[in-house]
Amino acid sequence: MKRAAKWAAWAIAVPLSLLTLFLLAAWIGSALPRNGDWVEPATGVEIMIETNGVHTAIVMPLVTAQKDWRPAFPVGDLGAPYRPYTHVSVSWGEREVFLNTPTWGDITPATILGAAVGGDSLLHIAHYTRPAPSDTIRPLRITRRQYARLVAAIERQVLPPAVRISYRGYYAHDVFYDAPGTYHLGNTCNQWTSDTLAEAGIRTGRWTPLAGGVMRWIPYETLDSAR
Repeated sequence: MKRAAKWAAWAIAVPLSLLTLFLLAAWIGSALPRNGDWVEPATGVEIMIETNGVHTAIVMPLVTAQKDWRPAFPVGDLGAPYRPYTHVSVSWGEREVFLNTPTWGDITPATILGAAVGGDSLLHIAHYTRPAPSDTIRPLRITRRQYARLVAAIERQVLPPAVRISYRGYYAHDVFYDAPGTYHLGNTCNQWTSDTLAEAGIRTGRWTPLAGGVMRWIPYETLDSAR
């Protein structure tokens, strides 16, 4: 009986300890800046960083003088292709989580474990019409040169339409595509967001496995709407 109780205590203590270490490492890693001298320019291209509290994405104008995303992400792949879309949201994540958890209530321990140890990846592409700034979709102005670098970083994650497979999205305005890379606990969807921003020269955290680690560098109160 005592041995069973001891094993039960270990079974609880070990996962809790690992979770605590992970959260502590995530908090420290996200507080360490990359591109720490970056400042938001007075003029440039306005992008947005969005979150649902768990996942983050980069939202960009669908068409600018520098980049037209329509050939890469054709609206013909959407359930509602005829809406007047103005922006495109791009994020990266684990295949099984994306395809089999339309709501967080659908996620299972097996799905979480599979994603943590390593899984194939997809891009999630959503099209928006004039998205309004809020605490969950925060505008961020960057220079045109930084936007060009951001575009180049994302383009490297986009497989040509002729060789990729598309998967039905959650709604009529989104879709999934095959993408390169392997998702695991050290390389999460939120790490992808911060790595992509950092590659463009934008300030962000070094290790941001959680959404809060990304969004802490884009506080809503610093935006034009709150200045």
